[in-house]
Amino acid sequence: MPKLPSRKRSLVLLICGGAAVAVAAFLVVYFVIFPTSSPKPFKITPSASANGTQGGAAGGAPPSGEGPPSGGYGAPPSQEGSTKEPSTTSTGPKASSAAPVAASAAAGTWKISSGSEAGYRVREKLAFLPAQSDAVGRTSSITGQATVATTGSTVKISAASFDVAVNTLKSDRSMRDEKIHQIGLESDRYPTATFSLSTPITVPATALNGKVGHTTVTGVFNIHGVSRTETVPLELSVSSTEIQAVGALTFPWSEFGMTAPSVGGFVNVTEHATMEFDLHLKRS
Repeated sequence: MPKLPSRKRSLVLLICGGAAVAVAAFLVVYFVIFPTSSPKPFKITPSASANGTQGGAAGGAPPSGEGPPSGGYGAPPSQEGSTKEPSTTSTGPKASSAAPVAASAAAGTWKISSGSEAGYRVREKLAFLPAQSDAVGRTSSITGQATVATTGSTVKISAASFDVAVNTLKSDRSMRDEKIHQIGLESDRYPTATFSLSTPITVPATALNGKVGHTTVTGVFNIHGVSRTETVPLELSVSSTEIQAVGALTFPWSEFGMTAPSVGGFVNVTEHATMEFDLHLKRS
């Protein structure tokens, strides 16, 4: 095989070297920009006192089709009117303080309390490569309340409304937090996301017995200035001192008038986002 002229050999080596540097730079950016782990989706875990085990076992998988989805950019939780920054390093479900409670003891007005969180979950991509884990942003700045009514042994949440300050969402990347103020969620233009219950929720009996109850919630979500009636799976736990509700809504960005965020066409996200919440309410 004839040898390449020295000039051509140099050119080939230069091209190969440049390609190797480009690939290395791409991989560095990929692993530095994107998180390798992220907070897990919200889930209620009964406390040890509620289930009679040490350490608090998981509340069991929900019935088929009722498990909360995981996925995107979204909204809310915590002390009413609080602007406390949420933790984005939580790696597991929060334990519920639920213990068996009489139906009549649940009646009344319940308001958002400390421990509440909500936010978004989305899978980002660098060019054609998806990130290894979700991008998650959360806030504890939520206000709202729920009304519980009882008839005999039946407990219903008859009314509920919540406001979330989505312009206070924080993730593990300040650059991402800054961008969603102008693109995607556009939280500078739409600083608040809201929810209003439209159909009363019948609280499952298991939720009153110190365990996790599974049901659905239907209401009007207002995100990015667009209102839609949606039904989502819900985990509930009710005690004499606290109500905990966990759920998630996954949707195409376009359903709420949003465009999937993209930075220079190089860093973008998948076409679906998830809004997830973990609400803790105390008696008013």
